[in-house]
Amino acid sequence: MGFIGQSIPRTDGFGKVTGQATFVDDLCLPDMLFGATIRSDEPHARLERIEWDPDFDWSSIVRVDASDIPGRNAIFLEQWDQPALAQDVIRHHAEPVALIACADRELLETARKHVTLVTRPLDPLFDPEEALTSEIKIFGEDNLFKQIEIEKGDAPGAMKSAWRVVEGEYRFGYQEQMYIETQGVIAVPGEDGGVTVHGSMQCPYYVLKALTPLLGLPPEKVRIIQTTTGGAFGGKEEYPSMLAAHAVLLALKSGRPVKMVYDRAEDIAVTPKRHPGVIRHRTGVDREGHLLAQEVEILLDGGAYCTLSPVVLGRAAIAAGGPYRCDNLKVLARMVATNKPPSGAFRGFGGPQAAFGVERHMDRIAEEFGVSPLEIRRRNLLQIGDTTATGQQLKDSVGIGEVLEKVAEISDFENRHRAYQHQPAKERLRRGIGLAVCFHGGGFTGAGETWLASKVDLELTSRGGVSIHCGSVEMGQGRNTVFSQIAADALGIDLALVQTPPPDTATCPDSGPTAASRTTMVVGRLVSDAAENLLARMTELLAQQAGVQLDAIHYGQGAFHWEGQDLPFGEAALQLHESCGLVRARAQFVDRDGMVWDPQTYRGDAYAAYSWAAIATEVELDMDTCMPRITRVVAAEDIGKAINPLSVEGQIQGGTLQGLGYGALEEVKMENGRFVNYRMTDCLIPTAMDVPDMEVVIVERPYQHGPAGAKGLGELPTDLPAPALAAAISQAAGFRFDEIPVTPERIAARLTQGKEGA
Repeated sequence: MGFIGQSIPRTDGFGKVTGQATFVDDLCLPDMLFGATIRSDEPHARLERIEWDPDFDWSSIVRVDASDIPGRNAIFLEQWDQPALAQDVIRHHAEPVALIACADRELLETARKHVTLVTRPLDPLFDPEEALTSEIKIFGEDNLFKQIEIEKGDAPGAMKSAWRVVEGEYRFGYQEQMYIETQGVIAVPGEDGGVTVHGSMQCPYYVLKALTPLLGLPPEKVRIIQTTTGGAFGGKEEYPSMLAAHAVLLALKSGRPVKMVYDRAEDIAVTPKRHPGVIRHRTGVDREGHLLAQEVEILLDGGAYCTLSPVVLGRAAIAAGGPYRCDNLKVLARMVATNKPPSGAFRGFGGPQAAFGVERHMDRIAEEFGVSPLEIRRRNLLQIGDTTATGQQLKDSVGIGEVLEKVAEISDFENRHRAYQHQPAKERLRRGIGLAVCFHGGGFTGAGETWLASKVDLELTSRGGVSIHCGSVEMGQGRNTVFSQIAADALGIDLALVQTPPPDTATCPDSGPTAASRTTMVVGRLVSDAAENLLARMTELLAQQAGVQLDAIHYGQGAFHWEGQDLPFGEAALQLHESCGLVRARAQFVDRDGMVWDPQTYRGDAYAAYSWAAIATEVELDMDTCMPRITRVVAAEDIGKAINPLSVEGQIQGGTLQGLGYGALEEVKMENGRFVNYRMTDCLIPTAMDVPDMEVVIVERPYQHGPAGAKGLGELPTDLPAPALAAAISQAAGFRFDEIPVTPERIAARLTQGKEGA
């Protein structure tokens, strides 16, 4: 029926707009308690004991500490290093130490004030660069969560033959996800000793895999059900495992359901954010401005525990050289431990940090050569046949040149950049324009997708339709709508016959995490495959019932045909549902690309397909107030195929705005290891009033194994805006800005410094 490529209204939109959608905090269960966390007030200390005020009436309060954990006291992700509750050593401010629950919320808050943590302070470690040589050890013997080295060709040797060597340093801070709905779960104890968790989350199976060793329970006794989730941006990938652990421990001890939903201040103060850090580039170029050698050093601050930091570092390392042709490259990427709250997953997963470094550095190279930022990129872009930093040869679906030229044309980049270079120095309102390009791999790195072995089931329903069962979640990005379009198209049925229930680990298979720009590209393909398998299964069952040979039945135009009979899909589904009961078909991921990857050397095929993007950003800078105003953005993105163009446009617009906030507005401040601006009044994000004139161009260079050719999209739009915005502000101000966010305060300080230097 041709649903692919159509801007179908969101299937979950009505419930959210009307308020009928049920979020976790809307749920109220009989006999339910409310939970709260007792947290450390120090960044690094020895925990001596927990003192429960003897003069306070604790009779109606459920209390839990590390001694109540029946299994292993650890939240597993990449390492077993992070405890559910601190037991001996406190490693960061606001680390959870104990839990309390009560039916009365006011009494619960009062009880919090009657708990004292008796500690012995230890020397803290806050500086990630000091962590490399410090005697204070937070993790292992060297404070390194992960070190990655990538070598291609002979970068040091090629550097010696370069006509010019350009060096630069680029810094970036934290970024808060600021999802519209805060973290929240409800844990319900079962009569069999098991537990069910309802929660706002990205990865139900992550929560399942974290809880089973913590509780010492088999997987079949732990059930995870996703509730309507109000945004995530990576922030609900790892942390729901921690929150679920806390609610479950209270529920099992009390024997009653326990709800834990953070207010905004607690959510900002304790949850993982985008990794801050520094990237240093040293690049050798020839006389024409072609890249001969790249040496890149990445240092990211992982905070007190590992979380998903190694994966973030891997993404950053692979993208460190940018979407540029260079035969000689050397990357040293390190993720260090400090006594700060853990950093973690955030949309882009290392891509925005890497893009900021390499794109600002390309601007520096352009300045050195006296050519435009557009021209220096044109001379060095990857093309089909070239190899990436990991040695992967690009064979198809490379739209980087097309997206760059579309952005250049629509934004009139060359003319505007030239004009802004010559604007009057004493103009109060000065203008600037910046450009950036990037690529982003879809799916897990290397053999990650093969290792995940993701699965999707399609099941016939009593309504004569199908239900899609998978672990991928709808979190605002449009999963339900896109999966419905893919399934309806593959089956030739009406969209209304497709159901997309929320993930429930008791009824749906593990489809891998809802992350890594893989939902449409990888899991969407499995939906299509499962639809084909379901048709094959239905054909087999109908042949048995009709007493005909299997090859006598064929399917087309939404109906089964044999011996003069035409049985529409809906009627066939009802017939088989009534006669056979449960009819399901499964699809499981298989590597169709023949990828070869060495995780030790980071050599080989990093991703099955890459999406490509370019952006131009214009600003107007008030030289009196130092306030930049973004006046126009042009973004072009090659995502293979737009399953739902309207949804794609919305994703690009939202991701671009999030990246612009990262570049010039969102400054998460920290003092002595604690976040100090943990309220929305002072932890700012862009609002509707900050949205500039934005033009989006969708480029389609299909990936042969994506559903209808689709590639990854979710993270791509967030990678680019910050460097383009920093470039635009730099041109307007007349000074380079290589640290983000480029706030008015930073602009004022730089202008003052320039005047004093003059």
